[in-house]
Amino acid sequence: MSRAAPLWVKICGLRTAAAVEAAAAAGANAVGFVFHEPSPRNVSLAQARELRQAVPSGVECVAVFLHPSQALVDAVADAVGPDWLQTDADDLAALRVPAGVRLLPVLRSGYGPRPQPLPERCLLESARSGAGELADWTEAAAMARGTQLVLAGGLHPANIAAAVRAVRPFGVDVSSGVERERGVKDAALVRDFIRAAREAERALQVEESRR
Repeated sequence: MSRAAPLWVKICGLRTAAAVEAAAAAGANAVGFVFHEPSPRNVSLAQARELRQAVPSGVECVAVFLHPSQALVDAVADAVGPDWLQTDADDLAALRVPAGVRLLPVLRSGYGPRPQPLPERCLLESARSGAGELADWTEAAAMARGTQLVLAGGLHPANIAAAVRAVRPFGVDVSSGVERERGVKDAALVRDFIRAAREAERALQVEESRR
């Protein structure tokens, strides 16, 4: 799908105000807070409320779930006031989405069939979130021609340029690929990731302008 807006970059699984500030300073368009207790990136409602205060104007807040209860979704909406709700597409039929919150459905490589038509914006992930596993870039590239596709799964500073070139996504999403240890973000890796993603996007734009 043609995309007039710059590449949308989301840094996910943030757990400290310093990490939020580092992501925003590096040029992230969105930050994600995880609400899933087994995850090393899980935050409590109290933590998330404090983190929300650190998100500057112009940076979107994404509440990230995995098979959540309605009670959890409602509690997060009340405590955090997220811009986006991210969860597996199959979860959404059983959930009431709070008014004013946009949806970022998660689709997974190898799981089908895909909803038709595809959501206006969706995220393609590997089979397991937060595990550093790559999504299927060939599948992602095909999907990106028909929707605002956010590519996730196994991305990091060393492969993000190749991912942008191969998939040409609307956006990219990273979590474990910018951590120095599980659940702990590294500000330098966040900067490197966003810089490499933006440079790859600019290089593609130059190539396209010469055709």
